[in-house]
Amino acid sequence: MKKYTKSHEWVELDGTVAIIGITDHAQEKLGDIVYVDLPEEGAEISKGDTLCSVESVKAASDVFSPVSGKVEKTNEALEDAPETINSSAEADGWIVRIEVSDTAELDTLLSEEEYKKVCEEE
Repeated sequence: MKKYTKSHEWVELDGTVAIIGITDHAQEKLGDIVYVDLPEEGAEISKGDTLCSVESVKAASDVFSPVSGKVEKTNEALEDAPETINSSAEADGWIVRIEVSDTAELDTLLSEEEYKKVCEEE
């Protein structure tokens, strides 16, 4: 089950690994994505830290980590094809996999219904 943040990241837990990306709503707002500045594998990240930045033809936007942990893997395919986020933001366009240090942090995130309300209020 996916969880969401008010800053438009999604996270899906696979055991103790969180798969993280930006939401479809976020990629629509950004427009054509041309570059993703991926974090270093092995980096320690705290919840709320800037994970990376995503650049589009319109603007650059920071992506914030919804959980704390260690960067296990980045989606290297985005280096050559950042537009994958535009076509598949919540599947093939994932950005990073983080080994979560505290799975209870996910309890503070939004459900899909709660996230949809946030988007409607923008």
